[in-house]
Amino acid sequence: MNVGCVPSKFLIRALEVYHRAGAHGFRGVSTARGALHWAALIAQKEALVADLRREKYEEVLAAYPQITRVQGRGRLAEGGAVVVNGTTYAPGRVILATGARPWAPPIPGLAEAGYLTSTEALSLRELPRSMIVVGANAVGLELAQVFARAGVAVTVLEALPRIVPFEEPEISEALQRALEEEGMVFHTGVKIIRAARSDGRYEVSFEKDGETRIVSAEQLLMATGRRPNTQDLGLEAAGVAVGPRGEIRVNPYMQTSNPSIYAAGDCADLPMFVYVAAASGTVAAENALLGNHRTLDLTAVPRVTFTDPEVASVGWTEAQARERGETPKAVLLPLEAVPRARIAFETRGVIKLVADANTDRLLGVHLVMPQAGEAIAAGVIALQAGYTVQDLGRTLFPYLTWSEGLRLGAQSFTRDVARLSCCAG
Repeated sequence: MNVGCVPSKFLIRALEVYHRAGAHGFRGVSTARGALHWAALIAQKEALVADLRREKYEEVLAAYPQITRVQGRGRLAEGGAVVVNGTTYAPGRVILATGARPWAPPIPGLAEAGYLTSTEALSLRELPRSMIVVGANAVGLELAQVFARAGVAVTVLEALPRIVPFEEPEISEALQRALEEEGMVFHTGVKIIRAARSDGRYEVSFEKDGETRIVSAEQLLMATGRRPNTQDLGLEAAGVAVGPRGEIRVNPYMQTSNPSIYAAGDCADLPMFVYVAAASGTVAAENALLGNHRTLDLTAVPRVTFTDPEVASVGWTEAQARERGETPKAVLLPLEAVPRARIAFETRGVIKLVADANTDRLLGVHLVMPQAGEAIAAGVIALQAGYTVQDLGRTLFPYLTWSEGLRLGAQSFTRDVARLSCCAG
């Protein structure tokens, strides 16, 4: 709400509108990009965030008079007590939901040079002429494309061999091609040696293929992940176990190693998605109040990267299926095969489906296409329901929708969809 999903998706959508004003495939339709008033856009973003924060959080609490809100810094004490502003509370149950913060690796010179986190990048009042983005997962790529579309020269550095490194290789390749077409520059498989700042510019030195290179820019954005906010909470004194990144260990009931203390959201050892955080909060609250009776189902967790085109996936990749002892089969459908893509002149992307070669059961859905985040919902339901490829191929999807691509992908396991008429079953 404050520094993540809402402000970033606002800017992503705004710059998508701006970009498409000068780039579409329709003959006879003339549009052009006008002036971009960045400061006005940031002001509108902050006003929207303030409105939503008031409506969805502050005023929601006011509707529940039985809830007492205490503002301050809380810390656990021995015996399950909580100390806030010098006052000690002795609740029967405690729920920790302290979230996470941006994290940067210990690169020599980085602390001295300074850098932008995603939070600060979303509030820049002036656009730089150039920017280095370190990290090519969801946050890094989303913000990199926003700034690139605003006219900033963007270079992206990634330590792993490819962008969106936890997606299927074909997904990474398709997205990188699309982003490179917009002028973004990528260096993957790099080892960053040093960061420095002089004369108002940042320099980042890195090794790639045994060669040392240097990139320079006016701004440096570190998008290298997040770490749980669990320092100085008194976890050790309260008997709450944490993992190597400071994440609070929880069982399926969201209960910590101290049975009276629960944890939810990004401070716990859970996938860092807002919908997982919300669901885990509900589970933690019900179990803390009513006893452990509900668990968090993470069998089909979707993930979305809100670039343009979007990336969305759920379930296993081919490699993950093999690691788990499955014998996978897969199809890769180019977006040109989806009628909606053809009529929208949006054919940058692919659809990849993974299934069990023995049982035909669907194991994973992986998309690069416009509105992939909307279409992946069908994949989530299909995986949760235990669909086979045949089940998905026979499911009725509306014609000329992006989600119809899932049906065509399923049909591609057994036939050439290029030889089928529209909507053929």
